[in-house]
Amino acid sequence: MELKRATLLLLLLLLSHLALLGLAQDKPESDGEEVEDEEEEEDFDDDDDADDDKSVKEENGVLVLTDANFDSFIEDKDVVLVEFYAPWCGHCKQFATEYEKIASELKENDPPIPVGKADATTESGLASRFDVSGYPTFKIFKKGQPVDYDGGRTKDEILSKVKEIAAPDWAPPPEVTITLTSSNFAEIVDEADIILVEFYAPWCGHCKKLAPEYEKAAQDLSKRPVPIPLAKVDATTESELASKYQVSGYPTLKLFRKGKAFEYNGPRDRYGIVEHMAEQAGPPSKHIQTLKQVQEFLKDGDDVIVLAFFNGEQDPEYQIYQDACNSLREDYKFQHTFNVEIRNFLNTAPGQLVMMQPERFQSKYEPKMHTLSLKDTTAESEIKEFITNNALPLVGHRKQSNDVKRYSRRPLVVVYYGIDFSFDYRIATQYWRKKVLKVAKDFPEYTFAIADEEDYSSEMIDLGLAESGEDVNAAIFDAGGKKYGMEPDEFDSETLREFVIAFKKGKLTPIVKSQPVPKKNKGPVKIVVGKTFGEIVMDKKKDVLIEFYAPWCGHCKSLEPVYLDLAKKYKNEKNLIIAKMDATANDIPNDKYKAQGFPTIYFAPSNNKDNPIKYDKNDRDLESLSKFVEEHASKISRISKDEL
Repeated sequence: MELKRATLLLLLLLLSHLALLGLAQDKPESDGEEVEDEEEEEDFDDDDDADDDKSVKEENGVLVLTDANFDSFIEDKDVVLVEFYAPWCGHCKQFATEYEKIASELKENDPPIPVGKADATTESGLASRFDVSGYPTFKIFKKGQPVDYDGGRTKDEILSKVKEIAAPDWAPPPEVTITLTSSNFAEIVDEADIILVEFYAPWCGHCKKLAPEYEKAAQDLSKRPVPIPLAKVDATTESELASKYQVSGYPTLKLFRKGKAFEYNGPRDRYGIVEHMAEQAGPPSKHIQTLKQVQEFLKDGDDVIVLAFFNGEQDPEYQIYQDACNSLREDYKFQHTFNVEIRNFLNTAPGQLVMMQPERFQSKYEPKMHTLSLKDTTAESEIKEFITNNALPLVGHRKQSNDVKRYSRRPLVVVYYGIDFSFDYRIATQYWRKKVLKVAKDFPEYTFAIADEEDYSSEMIDLGLAESGEDVNAAIFDAGGKKYGMEPDEFDSETLREFVIAFKKGKLTPIVKSQPVPKKNKGPVKIVVGKTFGEIVMDKKKDVLIEFYAPWCGHCKSLEPVYLDLAKKYKNEKNLIIAKMDATANDIPNDKYKAQGFPTIYFAPSNNKDNPIKYDKNDRDLESLSKFVEEHASKISRISKDEL
């Protein structure tokens, strides 16, 4: 019995072993097929992911376009309407239903016209590529090329424009902006009563951004009863013209009147350009016909009043005045009158030019009126000097809108508080201004101003005054670019006087906005911050090439690898430093080094630090920068020169 049981057990073990062997032999083939299937499935999944990225989904009849699927979708379409929107935008939400109706109607068109939308807040590549800066923005793509839509936001208007562009014979309208070269510049510009000229570089990002706005402005201005032409010059090919008109950055806009150039200080958007040029095309001086107009200027005005008196337009002094006004009309508003009542009210005579401050800025410490007697021999320069010298009251209101035009003279003393000249708050505003007046009268060599603390909140942060805890704060800006903040104290005329006297005696320590000093600074390109500018850049033992950049600047980013290669090339030169500084986060403590655009590059010679040499060439390649360095360096080894 026991033998039978043992034999049966042995037989079962043998069968089990054989079964295991069979499985082991079959498994490789089976496993191989399973692995292959898994690999195929994984590959298929990857393809699915890629296809998912490029697939175009549909929401209520509108196609959803993304950075990933946009190009592949657009490339084979004749016409596509695209809305760039923001999910939080109220106008976009309001128009959503109408846009879906547009999509539905264009779907029934013969042939159908696809309608898409792109979330500009998430599809940042598309938004940047097509210069989307507001919501909603509509663009019609004709054979892949964008056509701006600037019509009304109604279903019918959009449908009409899309169908117009979809027509087989449609072609973009010819460019209205005039292209100028050395061969036609004088002929066109010298004959124009007024013309705006843009000097640009084809590679310049700011120029590319301005281009569509500039062209739209040109179209609008060409439709006026008396058209105002806009023109452009490629400054990289027309270098002689660029040099003649002192073009040092791009884009540079110049306003010409019968060939005479004036600085353009107006806006750089379509409607701003149109409005500004329309104003500039009119007479430089406004004809004032009633006494009431003058009384309103005095009562409610917030800027200097410039008013000239004549018997009539035939007076020789009248034309001299008009010519002077043309030279300064970007900065001031000019008036003239032939009215005897106004003349008697102000106790003036024909041939006199007067300047008055509105009532809010008048004080007992300054004359209410400045007068210049005009003659037919009066030089235009004399009129300009009179106007610029008397443009400011003893203590004026510094604002973002007048900062550059009115408050460029230094030293500048600024007092910050809540400013409001409306009826309810003007007493408080004038209370503090009168305290400033008591000091300003004793320092005529300085410019004094009040400024609203909210308008200049970032400036107050830079000055260290934002958290002072005081209702009124003060600062001084000197001619060298240095700035000084008044120590927090209860504001009064005497505390301000002490602050100004301390500045005059050189007892104040300037405030320098600076990033933290780098703990490690051993890379090929030395990092300079506000606190180390003097130590590194102004080191008289070393030549220094310094780049001032902005983190957001595309040109700076393009230059970065080239600049690094330049630094590596000269890394063994003990007498030469290649450095860079974020000019948006740090003050430049020397006014000889001005960064008005980015990137700005200077060479600071070891023997002449206060006269840096600006790199003003368009080429920013390694060879050009190397040539610039070696041309001005005090000592460069032959090895560095040969390393290219």
